[in-house]
Amino acid sequence: MPQEKVITIQIEGGAAKPGPPLGPTLSSLGLNVKEVINEINEKTKDFSGMTIPVKITVNTSTKEYKIEVGIPTITTILLKEAGASEPSGDPEHKKVGDLKLEKVVEIAVRSSPKLLSKNLEAAVKSILGSAKSIGLTVEGKNPKDVIREIEEGKHKELIEKYEKEYLNR
Repeated sequence: MPQEKVITIQIEGGAAKPGPPLGPTLSSLGLNVKEVINEINEKTKDFSGMTIPVKITVNTSTKEYKIEVGIPTITTILLKEAGASEPSGDPEHKKVGDLKLEKVVEIAVRSSPKLLSKNLEAAVKSILGSAKSIGLTVEGKNPKDVIREIEEGKHKELIEKYEKEYLNR
């Protein structure tokens, strides 16, 4: 029966370091610390500047390990990308930032494991709804208007450009 040890940590995306507490813990389990840290950083680089949960499951007999990366909340990602520190307390009247639509599409692709949307268009519309609720605009417009434009087929090429990547994540 394999013995498993699970290590759960919070790190900044792409910035795990071999020092304490992670380095000594990995080392005590007989793992190559540098190799594990490099893999964590590679898997979390899309979330640079954000704190994210990482779970490392180690088989203590074979020394095989599996790294699972949690995804920050959509609100956290949107605020970071818009350069805003916090959501608006009054999103109808006080805007805290603006994003390009392509950035919203990229966020949808990056967050696909967390989203329940069947396709990229639905995922983008969901993220636009989140953007509206925290006081962000998209290309200077109310996200609700951008959703309407998507439904009218205005941004079809942009969404098609990323659709395969969304479905393959």
